Amino acid sequence: MKILKKIIRWLLIAAAALAAAVVVLNLIVVLSTAGRIVSREEAASFDADCVLVLGCGVLADGSPSAMLADRLDEGIALYELGAGKKLLMSGDHGRKYYNEVAAMQKRAEDAGVPPEDVFLDHAGFSTYDSLYRASAVFGVKKCVIVTQRYHLYRALYAARAMGIEAVGVASDPRAYRGALYFGARECAARVKDFGMCLFHLDPVVLGEPIPISGSGLVTRD
Repeated sequence: MKILKKIIRWLLIAAAALAAAVVVLNLIVVLSTAGRIVSREEAASFDADCVLVLGCGVLADGSPSAMLADRLDEGIALYELGAGKKLLMSGDHGRKYYNEVAAMQKRAEDAGVPPEDVFLDHAGFSTYDSLYRASAVFGVKKCVIVTQRYHLYRALYAARAMGIEAVGVASDPRAYRGALYFGARECAARVKDFGMCLFHLDPVVLGEPIPISGSGLVTRD
């Protein structure tokens, strides 16, 4: 019985330590980047290499989910205001019948963005991968990142780890279903990406350089 009590006590201590570590690492990520979240008007004068729109889910018919649509509309608006010279659409296209970047490309070009200004990153499988590849593959040195506010802290943290000068603009014009789930998931993701940034781990896919200063047409399938 004494041994069992000791085991339980040590398990509780370990759980408390783990919870404390999660809280501390989340605070580091959030507090170190909060000052880089700016308004659309402030971002318009940033003169970035590109506006980076981070991908998320698409619907069964291939159209953007509500969260992705809002990111895209904000990214397009920023491009039109001159915040970035190009649009970099980074999303998951790791499966034949699932293609976030195709939906992102279509919305941008339907809005009148010249195709040569729309770059597609088909291997943006995670936030970390998107920022790593923005730097290593596309040569981005300065960018405006667009996503929902809860997600921006982690994206900006990864950008800094990659040597990218970045500001973020939040795209939250409405409430989203599953907000509590996304918030809880993000807490764990911040811890994961903190470690990945610390050790500068390689992304899932790297590839040959595609300068963001060129034409986005070379990124088409």
